Amino acid sequence: MSKKDIKVPNIGEFKDVEVIEVLIKKGQKIKKNDPLITIESDKSSVEIPSSDDGTIISLNVKIGDKVSEGDKIIEIESEKEIKETSAQELPKSQLPKEIKKNDLKKTNESENIIAKDFSTKASASPKVRKFARELGVNINKVPGSERQGRVTESDVKLFVATKSDKSFKDQNTIEKKIELEYSHSDFGEVDIKDIPRVKKLSSKYLMNSWTKIPHVTNHDEADITELEEFRTSLTDVYTGEKKKITPLAFIVKALTTSLKKFPNFNTSIDQIENGKMTVKKYYHVGIAVDTPNGLMVPKLRNADNKNISLISTELKKISQQCRDLKIDKKELFGGSMTITSLGGIGGSFFTPIINYPEVAILGVGRVEKKQVFMDGKFVTRTMLPLSLSYDHRIIDGAEAARFNNDLKENLGKNFAYKLAV
Repeated sequence: MSKKDIKVPNIGEFKDVEVIEVLIKKGQKIKKNDPLITIESDKSSVEIPSSDDGTIISLNVKIGDKVSEGDKIIEIESEKEIKETSAQELPKSQLPKEIKKNDLKKTNESENIIAKDFSTKASASPKVRKFARELGVNINKVPGSERQGRVTESDVKLFVATKSDKSFKDQNTIEKKIELEYSHSDFGEVDIKDIPRVKKLSSKYLMNSWTKIPHVTNHDEADITELEEFRTSLTDVYTGEKKKITPLAFIVKALTTSLKKFPNFNTSIDQIENGKMTVKKYYHVGIAVDTPNGLMVPKLRNADNKNISLISTELKKISQQCRDLKIDKKELFGGSMTITSLGGIGGSFFTPIINYPEVAILGVGRVEKKQVFMDGKFVTRTMLPLSLSYDHRIIDGAEAARFNNDLKENLGKNFAYKLAV
């Protein structure tokens, strides 16, 4: 039998390059130029092809190994030699004289099975393979859309989205099957009601956001002691009566200031397949409004150009329009970033779901008096819980932490007094 070693060819000046993918296995039949392994340096990823035809006898590398020019990748047995040996070792008396149609059909089926088991791996560039690995996708299961089934990044994304949708549908099917096994009324009195229309409409948007956006939530607290003192001391210049302005109006103003400093939070990546993102030059802040019919998110337009008093007035107006179901549908879209507040109900930290196609949402909890260590002693301060959820595809953890720090400064003692009320 003729055996041959397939080695790492000349890869330039690179040495000790890491193997990031093994594309073959022992016993597999390969042809010349079939990809064997993928190696990755600091600058690029490269597929190493086979220099000959044959069947793999041994595999000498694994993921994580470091290789250089001349290192053995695999040992193969020549395809030609295998056929000749097989024919010589089989006595003539045992050679079939006639092949029946059914036998031929079975032979073809067997060959097809072998071909499926040991066929060449998916055709894709190293960049696409790396992208699939980062998403935890087996690229060999992804249908390719380009010539000869070559897989692109778009194919990988579509595969992930399809699987997510399928998983959701499968879960629904399982839930339905389980529910069919019994009736809720078997255990006591029940009442059947229609799901409110607003909740039915919002559910598909929430599911879309949750399955397609990689959420991360950053929790922090803002010291708003001075802001609260300032807010509760406001009076009307003409009547002398106290002004009733909610903390949310100040949060909106503080948020728009941070959005100007961190423009990535005022973007949308709905064109991700083209590698593009939309950077918005406007500041339309979404406000999550709790209504008897369900959650609605109207937009407070051009919040950066409005003072605290006007913001407070418009917040009351759009909230009431939502509760009365008189809000224009257009006002529910085209936002920069959303604020959802549980301050009036209770609770501290939570994980708000991003309002697609926005890339971030700010959750606000109930204000609490806490003992905080300042200037060498514990003092009572008014603290506001903040829960910032962000799209990890466009915003990383460090940037989110900086955004929260900036927002806390905007809500701090030096900010409230600079605002026109």
